[in-house]
Amino acid sequence: MGARDGGGLLVAGTTSDAGKSVVTAGVCRWLARKGVRVAPFKAQNMSLNSYVTRDGAEIGRAQAMQAAAARVEPSALMNPVLLKPGGDRTSQVVVLGRAVGEMSARGYFGTRGGSTARREDLLEPVTDCLAELRRTHDAVICEGAGSPAEINLRGGDIVNMGLARAARLPVLVVGDIDRGGVFASLFGTTALLGERDQELLAGYLVNKFRGDVSLLEPGLEMLRRLTGRPTLGVLPFRHGLGIDEEDGLRVSLRGTVRESSAAPPHGADVLRVAVLPVPLMSNFTDVDALAAEPGVVVRFSDRPEELADADLVVVPGTRGTVRALAWLRERGLAAALARRAAEGRPVLGICGGYQVLGERIEDDVESRAGVVDGLGLLPLRVRFAPEKTLARPEGGALGERAEGYEIHHGVADVLGGEPFLGDGCRVGAVWGTHWHGSLESDAFRRAFLRRVAADAGRAFVPAPDTDFAALREEQLDRLGDLIEEHADTAALLRLIEEGAPRGLPFVGPGAP
Repeated sequence: MGARDGGGLLVAGTTSDAGKSVVTAGVCRWLARKGVRVAPFKAQNMSLNSYVTRDGAEIGRAQAMQAAAARVEPSALMNPVLLKPGGDRTSQVVVLGRAVGEMSARGYFGTRGGSTARREDLLEPVTDCLAELRRTHDAVICEGAGSPAEINLRGGDIVNMGLARAARLPVLVVGDIDRGGVFASLFGTTALLGERDQELLAGYLVNKFRGDVSLLEPGLEMLRRLTGRPTLGVLPFRHGLGIDEEDGLRVSLRGTVRESSAAPPHGADVLRVAVLPVPLMSNFTDVDALAAEPGVVVRFSDRPEELADADLVVVPGTRGTVRALAWLRERGLAAALARRAAEGRPVLGICGGYQVLGERIEDDVESRAGVVDGLGLLPLRVRFAPEKTLARPEGGALGERAEGYEIHHGVADVLGGEPFLGDGCRVGAVWGTHWHGSLESDAFRRAFLRRVAADAGRAFVPAPDTDFAALREEQLDRLGDLIEEHADTAALLRLIEEGAPRGLPFVGPGAP
């Protein structure tokens, strides 16, 4: 690729969860392995799964994963707008890595008002970020959101066809065949776009296919004749590729196993971990490093009786600490956690999950509930500050180095216990920290699991050679392999370098 501003591609999807994030990551890894300077980009992300860059900006964790696939440092340029749901109708709006306030869906998507962060007002800064990435990279692979055919939202769109039109990006639409109806979804998506939008829709990609591709080919040829657009690949279904998903709300409340390692335990026993799927669960990827350990079984559980045989219970982060407290009490999980603490059985709270384990929460920011009693399992009082803490701390615990990242409004006043990871603490077998990602530090994770196994009375021994960073690299290479082996890479390169071909036919009826 030449010295001019880099090429680009927008990966859209027929639906949410069609595979846009992993396809974008796969294309980034494939290009990076070819020596192309590539960067990911998502103009607007709605996610409770976020990450902190080295310069202290908050972005979607999926874009951090895609940056790792591209072998570049994550940046706020890669995700200029992040929406973090705080309920059914409101979200915190994060612009260029900094929270600018809470907003209702009507305020963000609806009629013009006094807001400083309405969606259409952000198109120019969004395109400026994309232009800067294209200036400094050979290619930028953009990810859309939801579907580009959401005709009720098209007027102020900044992430799908609105972005494609503003930046003249060719568009590849991904369809999830595992859901069924992929041909109708791909055709219908095209036919609901206006004529100028259709000029940029250059092809399709079928995702999560199981079976003999030759049986699909007649349908792909009929789709090409109907739309004038080729299918540039059929990606086979692969387990374990949904890394760093955007939305914890999609995790089933009961019985979901978090891609636990299939390897047998290194010692005599397995170690069972129960994760409580609290409302507005955030950064649930914290448990991925546990699931990668041979012999550790990670399961999401929301019933007190399901915690009985758990060796460790994890209370994860949440965007609604007070709401999570009420949920724990309503379901009898608060009492189950108190019993575990009294019996010396391990509990780990992370970020919001740490806060609920304390004595008292003073919240005039997130829930505006005022002073609320916590579960009283740790000597901790939390006051919510208007400014969010965003940090990349390093330190140690249990004799090992660890690092992580912090994203929280709560300010901890620790009144006792043993210090643990920053402003965290431990009493007995109850541990709490604001640090996300600390379990990705291999030596610290092994030390923590040894302590948990001892407290739980399990003959579990952590494997001495589990390298979580290397496992993540292997996953990203598998995504790159999918693109390299099952997509028309020559056609993808032409789109990235030259844009959408001229003369693509219009498919009626078009946008209303």
